[in-house]
Amino acid sequence: MKMTNSVRVRYAPSPTGYPHVGNIRTALFNWLFARHHGGSFIVRIEDTDVTRKVRGAVKGILDGLRWLGLDWDEGPEVGGKYAPYFQSQRLEIYSETAQRLISQGDAYYCYCSTQRLKEMRAEQVGRKQPPGYDRLCRHLTQEERAQKEAEGITPVVRFKTPLGGQTRFNDLIRGEVVFDNNTLDDFILLKSDGYPTYHLANVVDDHLMEITHVLRAEEWLSSTPRHLLLYRALGFEPPQFAHLPMLLGTDRSKLSKRHGAVSITEYREQGYLPEAMVNFLALLGWSLDDKTELMSREELIQSFSLERISRTAAIFNQDKLNWMNGVYIRSLTADEFFEAVEPYLMMNIPAGEALISSEEYVRDILPLVQERARTLAEVAELAQFFFIDQLDYEPGLLIGKNMSRQSAIQALKAAQQRLSQLEAFDAGSLEALLRPLAVELGLKTGQLFGTLRVAVTGRTAAPPLFQTMAVLGKERCLRRIEAALARL
Repeated sequence: MKMTNSVRVRYAPSPTGYPHVGNIRTALFNWLFARHHGGSFIVRIEDTDVTRKVRGAVKGILDGLRWLGLDWDEGPEVGGKYAPYFQSQRLEIYSETAQRLISQGDAYYCYCSTQRLKEMRAEQVGRKQPPGYDRLCRHLTQEERAQKEAEGITPVVRFKTPLGGQTRFNDLIRGEVVFDNNTLDDFILLKSDGYPTYHLANVVDDHLMEITHVLRAEEWLSSTPRHLLLYRALGFEPPQFAHLPMLLGTDRSKLSKRHGAVSITEYREQGYLPEAMVNFLALLGWSLDDKTELMSREELIQSFSLERISRTAAIFNQDKLNWMNGVYIRSLTADEFFEAVEPYLMMNIPAGEALISSEEYVRDILPLVQERARTLAEVAELAQFFFIDQLDYEPGLLIGKNMSRQSAIQALKAAQQRLSQLEAFDAGSLEALLRPLAVELGLKTGQLFGTLRVAVTGRTAAPPLFQTMAVLGKERCLRRIEAALARL
């Protein structure tokens, strides 16, 4: 798809909470589309739902975009010629537009109470009809309207949806979509508090901000005919629409927290790398081909196209995200890994600051856990035994398969005696000492090494034994073997 005019797309979140993966996936697809075509990516905050606004949500949204490297060309903090980019600061524009629609006969005041609408919907559901406004106020006379005004009722403004005909459009992902107008009700444009609904505000702003393409979630597909009718009534040229596939959990149910779908802030706190998140999210409903999984940001920008977006739902697989994040962690240089992981060690290691003040010690440890870590937060757990004095484990773990308590004690004592005499305490020297010792003791190497591993790390699974012991150092290893003997 070659764009002739400059592409302008927008990401328009509501600050009713912190952005979850589906929401951020929409932002990413818009950003990739804009960057691929050398266009503009606009951020607009749709904060007209006053009752559901969450304190700190706007900051969370912008911080999330920044963390992922999704820079915006216009919007909060950067400005732009179509400012303001907060809908709560554009109320006058929506009010004027609603008045214009009323004056040209495309909208009307509705005075129905919340109670009446509630009862009407309950009745419709009881008759197994789709719930929708019954257009009572559409036919009020001038006198009836004056009477309602005299009663002090503050009305809403509703759109006068055509009662017949069809609204059709070409969705850039789904092809031709057709809706019968008689399935649409007279939807609200302006609420009684003077705030617009999404339908009015997004149409007005997309027009005024010269948005060329609206890439949004599939759930908005059924709202598109309403928006097109509004564009037509206002004489505006509509943008092109592309509705992105839904995200489902691995059980093919709607994505939720139990599938691991949490806010982007939480992914950051759990130690996912932004590069891995961008790569993973880009493949939720889009693909380069049927085999490529690891792609840099530059490759994604270069390759992104609407033609490769799937019509079917995308599966959010937490295991795949963990795998991908692990791949990205292993690709970090020693310096990059140290810098990325240091805050997580500070937060999660007891007395972290004092212990981690020895940067050289930490740098020796990190290569041992980098291969196994799937998230940065996991590193603290994998490396914790390097930073604590007292190990906590069941004494029975020291007794390997087909070993007795006595043979475990004998193995530890022999190892302790040989290790105490070892001068060069490095991985090579340790291996040269301990492999023959297993033979001397009549043990398999796995038995001796397993007992030693538990003694010096408190775990049955840990990084390679000789490198681990070398980093722990001679004194600490001997102390831990002595403690293990005491346990047995």
